[in-house]
Amino acid sequence: MTLKLGRQAFGDDEALMMAIVNRTPDSFFDKGATWAEDAAFERVATVVEQGAEIVDIGGIKAAPGVEIGPEEEKARVVDFVARVRETYPDLVISVDTWRAEVGAAVCAAGADVLNDAWGGADPELVDVAAQYDAAIICTHTGGVTPRTRPYRLEYDDVVASTIHDTLAYAERALAAGVSRESIVIDPAHDFGKNTFQSLEVTRRIGEMVATGWPVLVSLSNKDFVGETLGLEVGERLLGTLAATSVCALAGARIYRVHQVPETRQTVDMVWTIAGRRPPLRAIRGIQ
Repeated sequence: MTLKLGRQAFGDDEALMMAIVNRTPDSFFDKGATWAEDAAFERVATVVEQGAEIVDIGGIKAAPGVEIGPEEEKARVVDFVARVRETYPDLVISVDTWRAEVGAAVCAAGADVLNDAWGGADPELVDVAAQYDAAIICTHTGGVTPRTRPYRLEYDDVVASTIHDTLAYAERALAAGVSRESIVIDPAHDFGKNTFQSLEVTRRIGEMVATGWPVLVSLSNKDFVGETLGLEVGERLLGTLAATSVCALAGARIYRVHQVPETRQTVDMVWTIAGRRPPLRAIRGIQ
């Protein structure tokens, strides 16, 4: 189905790259490399040049750590969103936040998407998305508290739970007034899940795609990849791309990533094999 992300619309034959831009001093992957505003802005320029359709700006790392209140979170992201919007008027800007207060501030500054990684922890976030005609990412976390790690969470069927909760979130967003074309579901690998559960969600991601809602996957350098292969952060690209291939074959639409070109090539190749995308050049055996 057509996907409307703020000021942009995308056909169902388009797979989208969402590039991660961390406005945090303690991000797990880049260790605060884009904490300084100018460094973060250079990161935006780089990923736009690499072809990312979306940037996802976050002001708080997901893992436990120093408490960051809404005022500090806004200080990290609101003015930065405004700067990116002014420089890139057509770029889709997403902000990774679970707080309605922050969501309203970033939408007023020009954000197109509210990426709620914590499964509706603040129920008013859907109202903010509706008010600003923004898109929203509906995730599954098993009900864990934001910025906590899962501990011995059990599901009768983790995929059934993931589908149930993300669809319930999507329906709440729809009831609040968010456009159907602006609602995306995300299984949220590692959030509220151990490695076995994240692997099962990956293996059965086609069941989420079959719901008809566009699916986002955030696989990049996740712990389930590292634990599967025995690799530390920074060594997980190949494992990430393997998991990406599985999700791409099933038809996931948006890929939240650290490494844009590598993921783009992987997804384009798989989508072409699946018959969703033509080769850019095909003369072998013809000319």
